[in-house]
Amino acid sequence: MAANALMGVHRVLIDLVRQRAPADEVPDRLAADLRAYRTQAFTFLAQGLASGPSRPHNLSRYAAVMPTALVTGATAGIGAAFARRLAADGFDLVLLARDVERLEQAADTFRTAHGIQVEVLPADLNTGVGLAKAEQRAADGVDLVVNNAGFGQRGDFVDTELAEELAMLRVHCEAVLRLTRAALPGMMERGRGGVINVASVAAFFPRGTYSASKAWVVTFSESACQQVAGTGAHVMALCPGWVRTEFHERSGMDTSGIPAGMWLDADQFVDAAIRDFRRGVPVSVPDVRYKVMVGLGRALPRRLVARLSARAGSRHQ
Repeated sequence: MAANALMGVHRVLIDLVRQRAPADEVPDRLAADLRAYRTQAFTFLAQGLASGPSRPHNLSRYAAVMPTALVTGATAGIGAAFARRLAADGFDLVLLARDVERLEQAADTFRTAHGIQVEVLPADLNTGVGLAKAEQRAADGVDLVVNNAGFGQRGDFVDTELAEELAMLRVHCEAVLRLTRAALPGMMERGRGGVINVASVAAFFPRGTYSASKAWVVTFSESACQQVAGTGAHVMALCPGWVRTEFHERSGMDTSGIPAGMWLDADQFVDAAIRDFRRGVPVSVPDVRYKVMVGLGRALPRRLVARLSARAGSRHQ
């Protein structure tokens, strides 16, 4: 099946050369044919995944339906890495972020490179209007939701404005709850689909509102995962450690004390996360270094973990 899909694209390229089609026609014609052959490629993906663990919510079930993914915080960091990977896999995309210009740039890039449909959804999830727009789009029907939007605080709890603390809870918790709740009924009815809620390794180490909000994401996702078990839908909490993105700079964090060996590549991290999702993992920590760290955080006395957390990690600039 893979050979058929690749040979089909190859035939189009040969035809274009033989016919000496005008250069400005080549991208459109190739994109159209790539879309025609994409179903075959998805079917091949399904066959390849069938040799691994069999799960009713496996992404291979999207093979023949041209899946759509909604990604929040899609123009930077882990969200952008998810968008790149899903676009390369043939997903149509709904990209949500606040920056309209960056959204349009990303959409144009994906349309040109992969011949997919890309919808831009400018929205601020810290506002009622933005939340309602995102919630409605999730309810309208998507095959995958990646709740990635988030931010860090620029100071300790007692030094941060109350409005900023509440904004964090709204984006990290309320938005995750509402988008998950909006998307799941349709997924359960169709017998396929899923939600990836981006939490953090910080969820297992008490340190301010950020870690508390991410701990909520983990617990919420585990609970939702149990409640949709057997329906064909899946919910997974994803817990990154230190991933090289602009997140830390934008949050005003001094990361100079983080050992070089603890940093993760965003694209490799997302690849590992998608593998865990396909396997039906409820809480994904896609790196052995952070798996060990989380294991220690769960095994050690809570008071000791809290003391260590307060002394380790980044500092605010």
